[in-house]
Amino acid sequence: MWKYYALLSAFFAALTAIFAKIGVKDINSDLATAIRTAVILLITWGIVLFGNHLGEVKAMPRHAWLFLVLSGAATGLSWLFYFKALQTGDVSRVAPVDKLSVVMTICFSFLFLKEPVSLRVIIGALLITAGSIVMLVK
Repeated sequence: MWKYYALLSAFFAALTAIFAKIGVKDINSDLATAIRTAVILLITWGIVLFGNHLGEVKAMPRHAWLFLVLSGAATGLSWLFYFKALQTGDVSRVAPVDKLSVVMTICFSFLFLKEPVSLRVIIGALLITAGSIVMLVK
């Protein structure tokens, strides 16, 4: 089932890039990020409320809070830089370079989470890196 969710994530991430490029055209990219974040906030809290998950907040361990806050800060910074890049760059070049995050995630998961890395994963990461480099060169 995770593969379907991952494909849906990729589909909506692609739409995000296209919509964001159009939306950020004539406004400050930080303002655009704030608007996007507000929409996400409304949608996700709506899902939590309608799914009756609000009571689970009290039971969350401290380390979960810490790492979710850190994840939120990293996401916010990622979006701010992504929107800045979209404002001045071609979306067809910005999005693939942004996907270097996949390679970085593989490296971090190996270093910090001790996840195994197969030859297939290494080859895939090298291909993503090569593709990103090709997109960087004008």
